[in-house]
Amino acid sequence: MENTEKQPALGARIVTFANQKGGVGKSTSVVNIAASLGILGKKVLVVDVDPQGNTTSGFGINKKNIAATVYDVLIGRTDAHDAVMKTPFENLSVIAANISLAGAEFELVLADNREARLKKALEPLIPEYDYILIDCPPSLGILTINALVAAHGLVVPMQCEYYSLEGLTQLMTSVKQIKKRFNPELTLTGILVTMYNGRLNLSSQVMDELKKYYSTKIFSTAIHRNVKLSEAPSFGMPVYYYDKHSKGAELYHAVAGELIERI
Repeated sequence: MENTEKQPALGARIVTFANQKGGVGKSTSVVNIAASLGILGKKVLVVDVDPQGNTTSGFGINKKNIAATVYDVLIGRTDAHDAVMKTPFENLSVIAANISLAGAEFELVLADNREARLKKALEPLIPEYDYILIDCPPSLGILTINALVAAHGLVVPMQCEYYSLEGLTQLMTSVKQIKKRFNPELTLTGILVTMYNGRLNLSSQVMDELKKYYSTKIFSTAIHRNVKLSEAPSFGMPVYYYDKHSKGAELYHAVAGELIERI
C-alpha cells in the first residue's frame, strides 16, 4: 500500500513487455493489461515499438492515418508529447507504430546514443502517467534494446513450450548485459504464462521447469486460451470492452492487479 501511495510523486513506472519469440500473446497482454490498469483508475500510456503495430490496431487505431508515430519520436522528428494519441478507453493513451518503424532499425545503427533514444524521449512524459507500457518486436534488436534501456521493469509473456524456455534463457542473458551496461534499474517484474492449457502434460512440465528457476517471478494468474481474447482485436478493442464478463477479461484484470503489487 505504501508503494502505491508514493507512486504519483515518482511518476510513471515504465514496464517493457518483451520476448524474442513471436506469437506468445505479447501484444494481446499489453493491450489488455493497459486497459485493466485504466479501469482500475491508473493513467496509462502504451508505447508500441513493434513495426507490425498489432498493439496500435488492438486499440482500434488505423495504422495508415497516424500523424506522428514512435518512429518520428525515435529519429527526433517529433516530440513525444505530440505523438500521444488519446483512445476512447478509460485513462488510456498510445504512441502508435506502423511499418515505417522498420526503417528505424537501420537509421539508429549510426545514431548517437542509439540505445537510449526512447528513454530520453519518454522522460518528459513520466510525470503525467502512472504506468507506461512498452510493446516490443519479437527480436532482440535495437528497438527492443531501447525499450529495455527505458524500463524500470520487464514482463515476459511466454507459452508453455520448451522452445519458449530456451528463448527465456537467451532473453535473460541479454537483460543481464543491458542492466550492466545501460540500465542498472532494470528488473524482471514477472513472467506471464499465456495460452495455457492445464489439460496438456507439456504445459504442466514447462510450468514445473519455470518454477525451479523463477518461482517468485511467475504471475500467479496464467492466461488461458479464450475465444473472446482472439476475437477482440478484430474489433479494435481490449477484451474488457468487447466482453467484460469473458474469462479473458477476468484473467487480465487479475494480472493488472498483480502488476500494481509487483512494481
